[in-house]
Amino acid sequence: MSLRYLAICTGALIAAVAMHNTPAQALTMKECSAKFKAAKADGTLNGEKWNDFRKAQCGAEAAAEPAPAPAAAKPAKPAPAAAGNAVFPSAVDTKFSSEKPGRARLHTCSEQWQANKASNGNGNMRWSHYYSECNKRLKGTA
Repeated sequence: MSLRYLAICTGALIAAVAMHNTPAQALTMKECSAKFKAAKADGTLNGEKWNDFRKAQCGAEAAAEPAPAPAAAKPAKPAPAAAGNAVFPSAVDTKFSSEKPGRARLHTCSEQWQANKASNGNGNMRWSHYYSECNKRLKGTA
């Protein structure tokens, strides 16, 4: 018996065992997730957690049901607040001139952000949006 023949037989045996142990009725994770989300939306989970639900509803014992259609599209995230009343620096602070341009802009925007916190001058923006706007302005692309 050659080594190649032995490797082929072993591979075939492993594949057969794997296929035998994989139930045909088990739901895929995507189908199970959709089923869980639908049950959660309907309020029929009765406090059941994901792992318990998956074992009870999506395993080999559970009958495969078609995944329910998504109820509705998720509402879009609100757009970041406009820069309306936000205060931005007009130029990169000279004390950061020894740093690389990107880091100098970051530190300048950060200092202005911190100063604006006290006077509510950030325009109700989160740091990430404020920094994006500030960086654009300091680069001259806004």
